[in-house]
Amino acid sequence: MKLLNKITLEIKKSKFIAFYYEVNDLDQILTILNDLKKEHKKARHLPYAYKINNYIKKSDDKEPSGTAGLPILNIIEKNNLNNVLIVIIRYFGGIKLGAGGLIRAYSNATREVVKIDIL
Repeated sequence: MKLLNKITLEIKKSKFIAFYYEVNDLDQILTILNDLKKEHKKARHLPYAYKINNYIKKSDDKEPSGTAGLPILNIIEKNNLNNVLIVIIRYFGGIKLGAGGLIRAYSNATREVVKIDIL
């Protein structure tokens, strides 16, 4: 496993910290997720998506359904990324973003961390 990039965005007082990893197996993913949960105990949400060949999974981690994991996975798939894990940690800033705002926030954080410009 290798951390390829990490970025932080602030959107309406919420902090989004995106991590982009190169991974080779599910054990590495579990290790990374457990380590991030320990390191960021006060974070409200840790949604993620990964793709290793035919193994694909996404998690909204208590965000409204389809607003976090799916936008991350969509960018992974549209760009044919493989052997990747993207985790975005959210520290809630007190302002609700709504479903559209969350989708935009997680999409923007994913695009920034993988450094891909998508229209």
